[in-house]
Amino acid sequence: MKYVLIGHDRDTAVQETLISLLPDELHPRAEQLGDGEDGLVSEASVHANGVSVTARVFRNGVRTEHRCEVPAEGDAAEQKRQLSYAVKLSVYRALLPLLAEHPVWGAMTGVKPAKPARFVLEAGGNEEEAARHLVEHYDVTPRRAAIAARCAAAALAVERSLDPREVQLYIGIPFCPAKCSYCSFVSNSTQKAAHLVEPYLEALLEEISAASELLAHAGASVGSLYIGGGTPTVLNESQLDRLLDAVCTSLPLGGCREFTVEAGRPETITLDKLRSIAAHGAHRISINPQTMQDNVLRGVGRLHTAQDIVRTYALARETADFCINMDLIAGLPDDDDAGLYDSVCKVADLAPENVTLHCLARKKGAPLRYGKQGVLSAAALDVCYDRLAASGYAPYYLYRQKYSAGLLENVGFCISGAQSHYNICMMEELGSVIALGAGGVTKLCWEHGEKIARVSNPKYPHEYIASRQEIAERKRNLFTNDCARF
Repeated sequence: MKYVLIGHDRDTAVQETLISLLPDELHPRAEQLGDGEDGLVSEASVHANGVSVTARVFRNGVRTEHRCEVPAEGDAAEQKRQLSYAVKLSVYRALLPLLAEHPVWGAMTGVKPAKPARFVLEAGGNEEEAARHLVEHYDVTPRRAAIAARCAAAALAVERSLDPREVQLYIGIPFCPAKCSYCSFVSNSTQKAAHLVEPYLEALLEEISAASELLAHAGASVGSLYIGGGTPTVLNESQLDRLLDAVCTSLPLGGCREFTVEAGRPETITLDKLRSIAAHGAHRISINPQTMQDNVLRGVGRLHTAQDIVRTYALARETADFCINMDLIAGLPDDDDAGLYDSVCKVADLAPENVTLHCLARKKGAPLRYGKQGVLSAAALDVCYDRLAASGYAPYYLYRQKYSAGLLENVGFCISGAQSHYNICMMEELGSVIALGAGGVTKLCWEHGEKIARVSNPKYPHEYIASRQEIAERKRNLFTNDCARF
């Protein structure tokens, strides 16, 4: 939908709202609309008590309009936030009568829908009041508002438990047996990039050693450690041992609450690898089916079957007392509501400690972005949520993505006491993150998150391997300049 801005510069607010509500259309900005031309005009006008924001929509011969008021309260930053909120809400309200169905997340557009609920809790409200705030201010449906409030409460509890100098540590292995059609991560198939695995590991071990010195100098402790990818268990047994040895001998893990290895694909998991993971103190792993429907697995390029998942899960249970997470994706091509529900039931019957239910997002860089899409409704997800609740799972973290199936959400569920510290810290942006490996983004925070400094590693393995000296220097500079405030 073409749009025009008058009297304000909240372009991002308009773009995000249009993408959220009309994801299958392009949204170019224009100077003006022609007579009778379809489009949106978002206009702000200043008056004595604040600012009025009006959205006017012209679409298929129908005109709608909605106005919001922004009071002249707070400092300049607060007034900007209020203006963005009013712009989004006015556009949403003007478009709502023209939509085929009511969006379950209402006017919310960000990737972190629990954040406004957390503000209510921080001000002394309870979960019910936080959920009501989302319903009344963003038109979120009561069920989604309750999920957001529950996740906000989990995030607030973790935030209050953080040590001032605690960091979360991520180590990336950007290789997979094959690339799935829905994946946009910078991961490399070992069928094509096997020659890069060993030199990549050598460069990564150097970065781990350098990071240990920086963390010691900063007096930092590791609160959680996540080895992800890609598929870390694509490393052979010897390579995985070397990685885990370096992690355990170099890094300050004395206060580490959670150590995860994302095993991921069953075809890469062996008994020896599971024993090594357990012996090095990692107590949480992921075994990710994505779906338990074999035809759907074949369609997205997975090299395993549902029965492979069941066998690997049993092997992990026999090997160690792991906390196990299992990922599912709703909305995959050739899947349907019945298939999704069957997958959720089969995973719940296995009884992992964590189940993460993602909604397929058409991501830039993913082969599936312009391909066949699955069908997904909020009602289908709700049935799955009910099934998980009946098996003792509750939501603990939540995020959304652009272009997700059904404009829906991704939710992490856990049994009591098994929430992931790392996941909450990442999704709610709680504190500092040290990221090692290709594509890693290190972030140091101070002054309660109001000040942030970042440094990024090169995305691609060959660039990472060639840039190890530059990477080390950039991280040293980051810590030298900012660790006194961190």
